[in-house]
Amino acid sequence: MRIARFRYDEQIRFGIVDGAELVVLAADPLFAGFDTTGERVALADVALVAPVIPRSKVVAIARNYTDHAAELGNEVPAEPMMFFKPNTSVIGPGDAIVIPPQSQRVDFEGELAVVIGRVARNVRAEDADDYIFGFTIANDVTARDLQRKDGQWARAKGFDSFCPLGPAIETEFDPKPDVRIVTRVNGEVKQDGPIGDMVFSMAEQIEWASAAFTLLPGDVILTGTPVGVGPIVAGDVVEVEIDGLGILRNTVRDA
Repeated sequence: MRIARFRYDEQIRFGIVDGAELVVLAADPLFAGFDTTGERVALADVALVAPVIPRSKVVAIARNYTDHAAELGNEVPAEPMMFFKPNTSVIGPGDAIVIPPQSQRVDFEGELAVVIGRVARNVRAEDADDYIFGFTIANDVTARDLQRKDGQWARAKGFDSFCPLGPAIETEFDPKPDVRIVTRVNGEVKQDGPIGDMVFSMAEQIEWASAAFTLLPGDVILTGTPVGVGPIVAGDVVEVEIDGLGILRNTVRDA
């Protein structure tokens, strides 16, 4: 089931994608289930927005692909390396990534994102699937120069617009190892790697994160990026594609 969050008739609503239409849901399915209103609207008549705005946090896993860690001169950590992105960094498909004046080097990082479906605390890896609502696509946009300058990553990872999500949440996505993350900038492929190359699996990430802090419904985990990250500048168009989840497309502009 593909769940979209969309703007229509000056309201933000939720719907189930059914071909070229949306079956309108009565409320946020994370909290109210899948009751429908009986309405249908054409996808062509709506504007998709970020499929979820985490009420609590975006948890991101760093250096979770060996080749990506190496391309930035880092070693793979012995344990999952986590950081936060604020929910104010979230934007949706079609929204602009804004280059802040504080940075001279902003990078794309295409990723698979996990949306948490229920309260999760001290979850065992073997039970992790029970806590997943679905999957979407993310771009962990990073001010690379500030990341290196600051030492800690809150500013470099947390600017407004630095967490594009979308285009929708797929509740039945099968994250097989050969599923690929492909990132393009202006149509040119920059990243193309299988999610099976993750160092720490999604189940291990959920176990590790939930042992440190409670995960809440709507929280998002960014699972790491494959090799090939690089800079973006104003005027660029960035696309992150994952087979089965679609394409997350964003423009880039200066502040």
